[in-house]
Amino acid sequence: MSGPIHPRCLIIAEAGVNHNGSLDVAHQLVDAAADAGVDVVKFQTFRADKLASRSAAKAAYQQRQTDAGQSQLDMLRALELSESAHVELLQHCAERGVGFMSSPFDAESLNFLVSLGVRHIKLGSGVLTNAPMLLAVARTGLPLILSTGMATLADVEAALGVLAFGYGPNAAEPSRTAFLDAWANASGRARVIDKVTLLHCTTEYPAPRDQVNLRAMHTLRSAFGLQCGYSDHTEGYSVSLAAVALGASIIEKHFTLSRALPGPDHKASIEPAALKALVEGVREVEAALGDGVKVPMPVEIPNRVVARKSLVAARAISHGERIGADALTVKRPGSGLSPFDYWETIGTQASKDFAPDDLICRTDKT
Repeated sequence: MSGPIHPRCLIIAEAGVNHNGSLDVAHQLVDAAADAGVDVVKFQTFRADKLASRSAAKAAYQQRQTDAGQSQLDMLRALELSESAHVELLQHCAERGVGFMSSPFDAESLNFLVSLGVRHIKLGSGVLTNAPMLLAVARTGLPLILSTGMATLADVEAALGVLAFGYGPNAAEPSRTAFLDAWANASGRARVIDKVTLLHCTTEYPAPRDQVNLRAMHTLRSAFGLQCGYSDHTEGYSVSLAAVALGASIIEKHFTLSRALPGPDHKASIEPAALKALVEGVREVEAALGDGVKVPMPVEIPNRVVARKSLVAARAISHGERIGADALTVKRPGSGLSPFDYWETIGTQASKDFAPDDLICRTDKT
């Protein structure tokens, strides 16, 4: 991968924390994703103590899928991957021919991923308003994929201002005003367009389909001039296919070895067979989209003569007879005079005799 503009839809299989803290399961997730044909497998890199305070409550979906008496902090501690585990998974992805990606949730995790040589950074929706983290990402110079769940356009624009500032050679101190100025500057916006892809997202697990609002991808593209994809938290994968049809440049989808496993995200994930079907479906939709130029396709050209119609004799016409409207009709095949020539043909003289249903060609009238 290089840059935020992809020649085809980039499919990110979001393993996330569906390894349940087990490196062995994480390796199995890499294999399942590679077998499904995805482009990238993505994990999450964090230290629980830096991500959540002792008083942080779990989301309702987390309460439903995990021990209700367990704090968010304790849940996250059980889902951490060690640095050595990241190194193993990075190598495993390389061996299986899929990209490795992970979402950092703090500056230390970001720096660690950069040290591993990752080529993209992906930030989840919860980081969209974390200006210090956005600034740190921009200062790495790496392309960024940024989810926009729970956000207004104003939230997204504020985040892009931080990125415009951070990607640039700014001598000014970071501040709200500096970020606004950076985004207002054409070169600042150009830097963001070169580096950033937005993902539309509904932050709920699973997300109700009637609250997906896929058309918001068009709004994001129109408002900011950026590539836009979709991070899919719905059940199944039909919404992902619809997003590709609407022009998503990236699809990110949670997957798991089994939706029956305990853990916060498994119920909103798809299993390996569905992941493979998603990949196949995305590629089929892409093939069907084409280049948008309205011309006859090669497979259509032989059918034109069969499906279209020509001017034919509605009755017997004698040589030299002046052709009237009663003498003409329109029937298949399409190898004779076009029905567009109907009015020009009326009043001309027949250059030969015609039986009913005989095709009338351009040389048959004078």
